Order: sequence, then C-alpha cells, then structure tokens
Amino acid sequence: MTPSLMHFRPARNWMNDPNGLVFHGGRYHLYFQYNPEGATHGFMSWGHASSTDLVRWEEHPVAIRYTDEHEIFSGSVVFDEHDTSGLGAAGTPPLVAVFTLADQVARHQAQGIASSLDGGRSWRLYEGNPVLDRGSADFRDPKVFRYSGPAGEYWVMVAVEAVERRVVLYRSDDLKTWAYLSDYGPRGATGGVWECPDLFPLAVDGDPSEVRWVLLISLNPGGIAGGSGTQYVIGFFDGVRFVADEPIPPAAPGAGWENSRVQLEACDWLDHGRDFYAGVTFSGLPDEERILVAWMSNWDYAGLLPVDVGSPQRGAMALARRLSLVRADGRVRLRQEAIGPEAATIVARADVRAEGPVELIGELPDRCRIDVCIRLDGADGFDLNLGDTAIVGYSAAEGILWLDRRLAADTMPDGFASVEQVRIGAHGRIELVIWLDRDAIEVFASGGTRTITDLLPERDDAGASIAGRGGSVLIERFEVGAVRDLVSTGSSADMKGQTA
Repeated sequence: MTPSLMHFRPARNWMNDPNGLVFHGGRYHLYFQYNPEGATHGFMSWGHASSTDLVRWEEHPVAIRYTDEHEIFSGSVVFDEHDTSGLGAAGTPPLVAVFTLADQVARHQAQGIASSLDGGRSWRLYEGNPVLDRGSADFRDPKVFRYSGPAGEYWVMVAVEAVERRVVLYRSDDLKTWAYLSDYGPRGATGGVWECPDLFPLAVDGDPSEVRWVLLISLNPGGIAGGSGTQYVIGFFDGVRFVADEPIPPAAPGAGWENSRVQLEACDWLDHGRDFYAGVTFSGLPDEERILVAWMSNWDYAGLLPVDVGSPQRGAMALARRLSLVRADGRVRLRQEAIGPEAATIVARADVRAEGPVELIGELPDRCRIDVCIRLDGADGFDLNLGDTAIVGYSAAEGILWLDRRLAADTMPDGFASVEQVRIGAHGRIELVIWLDRDAIEVFASGGTRTITDLLPERDDAGASIAGRGGSVLIERFEVGAVRDLVSTGSSADMKGQTA
C-alpha cells in the first residue's frame, strides 16, 4: 500500500470520464475511461476502483477492455434486480453495464452491454451487441436508470447525439431492445459537443411533495470557464419527455455554435472552474441520496500535463459530492457538498484583522480542508493566498468570487494559466469551504450552490495569507484541518483485463 493524494487517480496511465458509478454489495464502484497501454488518451477501456466510504479507494484490474473492433467509451451500470435482461444465472441477478462501442476507424458509435455475476469484478460482453444503433458517428455516453411512474415501470436510457447538441431518450423492458421516447436540445450552452448526460429526481429542500428532475449535460469546448464544462437544467420528467422549469431559448446554429458570455452566465453550471467535467451520479442509491463524481481535468490541456517519468500517469477525479436541490436567490438551484476525508484541525484563528497581507498559517499541509468566514469590515473584498499557487478573491462591488491560478503556472502547459470567476452577489460576510490537495483545489461558496474546481501547479511548503481590498477585513474564522495519510491499494501496472 502506498500513500496517495486526496483525489483518486490510478497508479499508472491515462484516466478520464467516470463511468458505471454504482453502489452494490456495500461498496461504491467507480469505473472510468482508462488506457491500459499508456498515459495518453487511446485504447479506451473501463478501469475499476471501489470504496466503502468514497475516500479510500482500492484499484482493481481493468474491467472491460478494448477489442480489435471497438474501444469502450463512457456509459453506466445498473443492478438488474429482477433479471429483466435474462443475463443472470442460478438465481443471481446481474449487474449490467451499458456503454458506447466506438469504432474509431469507421467513425461509428452504438451502444452495447455486458453483464457481471460477481459483483462487478469481471464482465461478459453480450453476444448480441450492439443493442442500440442509430447509424451515427457521435451517438454516445448512455446513462441508464429504472423509471417508475404514471407511464409504467421500465428502463430509461439518456444518451447524446454529441455534434447535434441533442439529448436522446429511449426505453426498454429488458436492457436489450430499446424504443425511442423523445429528445431535448439544442438549448442553453452549445459552444461544443454535448457529452455524458445524466437525469435524476431530487426533492426541493428535502420536501418529497415537491420533486424536480435534474438534467446534466457536459460540453467541450464551450464551458463557462473555457474548454470543458457541465451545465445543468432543472425541470420535469414524465417518463417520456423532459421539460425545463424555465424557458431556455433554443440555440441558433452559427460559426461553431458559440455562446456569448452573457448567454453562458444565464445557464446553470455544475462548477465554474476549468477542471470539473463529465460528472455523473451513482445508481443503486435511494432517490433522495444523489452522489456525483467528475473528472478533474480539461480537454484544453489534459494530454499535455506533466507526468512522472518513472510512473507515468494522467488524470484524477474530483472529490465525490452529495447533491441536493434548494431554493436560493429566488430560484431552485443545485447544492453540492464534498464528501472528503477526515481532517484534524491544526490551526484555528479568529478575530484577525487584515488590510495589508497578514499571514494566517506559515505552512499549509499537503492535503487539507480550510473553513473560512470573512467579514468585509470596511473593505470591498479580499485576496486569500493559498500556498503561492492559488488566490481566492472576492469583490463586493462586482459580486464576484474568483480563483486565480496564474502564480506558478509557468511550469504548466500553454492555456493553463487562468482566472475563474462566479457571480455570488454582494455580501458583507463570505463563508467558504476549501479542499486543497498538493495539485488541486475545490472551493465551495454560497452554501455549496457555487463551486470552483481547478488543478494547480505542484505546491511547495508555502503558507496562507490574506489582504483586504480597499480597506480592512475581519477574519471571523480560519480553520485548517490536515488530512491524514490516505492509502490506495492495488496497482494497475500489471493488471490484465477481465472481460470474458
């Protein structure tokens, strides 16, 4: 067992989108896009890790390996409890994976399935694949769930026609034969191809009598911060069609389908950072519990990030997040709460006044949670410097929170240096929860309804300081909790695929 960073990543090689998230047998299973041959994108297969707490992960052998005919692109996993698929055996219902079979030579994508009878450790490809083929080059990323409502009980698949910026919905009784239901889009943000959709219900403020459906749509490029991003739409789903709560104007095709900044800010975004993409939720949990994992990178530079020559690896996952719907700022919004490791407080400061830079801690831990509450006591805002690789800043006059990672970006690829921002409104007191890893940061503001996630250049042993903008600020609370050593088990270096 070897120490790991706070964010999951395989021991070696390339990783991108999370796939097949399922809670089964008391474990959270995380499958993911994985290249068993190296640290660049290619030979797409499903890697596999599992956890009992979403914090400590055990890496397993490659779950579903690419073949001579197809790469295995993104998809989902469901527990077929009543063996509707007929793929179970001896009274053992199967787990069923639904994924995109991508023929990169013929430029063709269709959906296939595989089954597992040993809790997701090994998989058998279905001999009748593909189970759904539209004759398309860009039909991908199926997310499947069990629907029960006025229209009946059946499986629903949410996938995309990526280049057309359309979410397409299908139904099935057996996971093998699919019938078209409806589609959604193009609407909202359309500056790139649409990918990795998800659709699920949540109660507003925990009230089971008021349920909305949330549609997630990742797109690349065209994200709010540039490059990859994920928008969400809140509405209703009747088992056939998804309808947005608020009218969202259709996109007008143009040169590249670009959206203006005003149009982008009118959309709801899962995260306002550069490195939070392809997020999807776990199946196998009750409807009232919805947990999401996303890839922590950006297609603008993912393949250019530096690697350790001795053990080349690229790609990591953001911390798992618990989702809920709340009323905020006069509308229903998605709230996110990080599911992070335990953090023991090593410094707690309060009633610290700062105008010029004031040191808050001399050396930040490699991995930590930072809870901060800042009162604008005569200032317009503040700059919170964290480890000399990131500045979290706020301006009340503009109502904007930002994350500046330009400090040490000269060691990173072109296009990495950036400033991300999110509008949170004018407030006299700002409360933040920040998860800081050696090479990444996740910032939660406005009670978790606004988040910014970014990769960072590798930090040294610098500390944290704060300065008021245009006056003094009062730090009412600044707590740093050090995350104790985490361990990951298993090694992908010699793991062979277990697909039958």
